Amino acid sequence: MAAEKITSARNPRIKELILLQSKSRERREKALFVVEGQREVQRAIAAGFVPISIFYCPEYMESTDLPEVVVGVELFEVSANLYDRIAYRGSTEGVIALMRMKPLLPERITLSDNPLVIVVESIEKPGNLGAIFRTADACGADCVMVCDPLADVFNPNVIRASTGACFSVQCICCTSEEAFKWLKIHNVSILITQLQDASLYYDTDMRGAVAIVFGREDTGLSSFWKERSDAQIRIPMGGICDSLNVSVSAAVICFEVLRQRAKNT
Repeated sequence: MAAEKITSARNPRIKELILLQSKSRERREKALFVVEGQREVQRAIAAGFVPISIFYCPEYMESTDLPEVVVGVELFEVSANLYDRIAYRGSTEGVIALMRMKPLLPERITLSDNPLVIVVESIEKPGNLGAIFRTADACGADCVMVCDPLADVFNPNVIRASTGACFSVQCICCTSEEAFKWLKIHNVSILITQLQDASLYYDTDMRGAVAIVFGREDTGLSSFWKERSDAQIRIPMGGICDSLNVSVSAAVICFEVLRQRAKNT
């Protein structure tokens, strides 16, 4: 399929691309999102997301190959100057794709026999959410439940911080109440992270089916989760700070789950 060349930022295709990058409301209304980078695009396609169009800049591409799924996909070649204007970040190998969202619903999730679920409530910073997806991928978590989100899962910074792991890891977007009911139906114990009245995380048995719940960066978890948890855990802090960044906390605790389970085998 021959590519159409675009050189002007006034082109309607380019205007739509920029709008989708910057506005979560636009993404929700059109059910479309933007992915930058060869690696991220390939990971999204492998996870079943459908590309509608691909914008590429030959001067910036590390190879002449475009992502493999191009049948029926519109191709647009853009100049280096234009690519610099539309790229949300640098070093994206000269490839940007416009993709269609798919529903992130509980019924689409398949759990293992002994699941590890990461639950985040009202996470505000896209970089933190992206880093949590990267941790979920690294530790083999069954899914990430994004409850009452303030950060859009399809935000370009989430995709960048996760290096595309937001596509490879199963994800649910829902309310906290919906997440709680789903976890209970699947017999998953709920462990919340908090500073007071909590056991040290490494003294807590996390070898069974568990969901670890993390709260908003500034205010922590709401009373909803505190009143419904099966156990409360904390990370010891030896300095002047009373807590770690939420994405770091997620990594520390999730890899403790792996350690305990490996020791048990």
